[in-house]
Amino acid sequence: MRSLALGLALGYDGNLQKASRRSKGRRSWIIRGSAISPPRNLQFEEVRTKSSAKAVRVGVLGASGYTGAEIVRLLANHPHFFVTLMTADRRAGHSFGSVFPHLITQNLPDMVAIKDADFSNVDAVFCCLPHGTTQEIIKGLPTALKIVDLSADFRLRNIGDYEEWYGQPHKAPELQKEAIYGLTEVWREEVCNARLVANPGCYPTSIQLPLVPLIKAHLIGLKNIIIDAKSGVSGAGRGAKEGNLFTEISEGIHAYGITKHRHVPEIEQGLQDASNSEVTVSFTPHLMPMSRGMQSTIYVEMSAGVTHDDLHQHLRTAYEGEEFIRVLDKGSVPHTQHVRGSNYCFMNVFPDRITGRAIIICVIDNLVKGASGQALQNLNLMLGYPENLGLQQQPLFP
Repeated sequence: MRSLALGLALGYDGNLQKASRRSKGRRSWIIRGSAISPPRNLQFEEVRTKSSAKAVRVGVLGASGYTGAEIVRLLANHPHFFVTLMTADRRAGHSFGSVFPHLITQNLPDMVAIKDADFSNVDAVFCCLPHGTTQEIIKGLPTALKIVDLSADFRLRNIGDYEEWYGQPHKAPELQKEAIYGLTEVWREEVCNARLVANPGCYPTSIQLPLVPLIKAHLIGLKNIIIDAKSGVSGAGRGAKEGNLFTEISEGIHAYGITKHRHVPEIEQGLQDASNSEVTVSFTPHLMPMSRGMQSTIYVEMSAGVTHDDLHQHLRTAYEGEEFIRVLDKGSVPHTQHVRGSNYCFMNVFPDRITGRAIIICVIDNLVKGASGQALQNLNLMLGYPENLGLQQQPLFP
């Protein structure tokens, strides 16, 4: 019965056996400081599901935003995680279905103000609060809780960098020392043993996943990395802002945060971990007239003697067996629509017409792999579950 239950939890249809066969002889790419390590969802299904019979009580702080709603949508398909607490100060006393009618079928507690939250009935927390508000709240939570923070408040290890880019001093420097950066496929080993995980930003996820293994293998140069990134409007959050009105966004595209976007230090921190040296990137984000989706087009200089085929093959080898990352066949162009609503990341490498340069295209759903999906992937690991639980939804198309 235990094996049957595990098979049902994993959506077993023979794919596990196929994946296990594929994994034999697979090479593991270890990056110290950062790591691309063997996928836990395949290797540790039996040894790390010993607690699978236990229901995990989950709190969602800041549940009335897009990332909170996406967490709830994903948890509806999770066999072991159940929402027992939801906070939203401005919506306190409201049912979740009244705020997000598309989730009205879910049996959920009413939302409460954070000051009235009772954490005695909670094992783990997703913190979906705005930047700058999370540090003090997490500092006051019971230490027994597992926490995944989806804000930027614990992503930057240097608290001086945080103050410079976010305009206020860090309010929990001791907790910052404990926080693990949760780019799952890179920091998997550390995430497994973490209590507090800083979930990455959406842009940094789409940029680091293709660049980290290439930098570690010295296949690309560290200078002249140019990133042209585009995001759907949901990346700006659910708050009412004039610049996000339909008439302001539709039928157009515009750059923002030019040279000073807050994700720059997070991107550079991850690339410096991979290279063990200073990395400076040129990063320009753009807002697209679509609700969700993200594409990062990255221009790099290849090391002497390296071809774009070498980059493609290395990415394929580095991510072989990873459930949520796909390096497409040569010539196939990643589309944001092909990952919409899923936790997948699609990428590919193309030759630039400029000799010695290559173009890398990476797409994700900014609300799933770029936020709530990766957060659930991390909490699965933190609690010893297969990291694909609740995340096996296929992309929505059209």
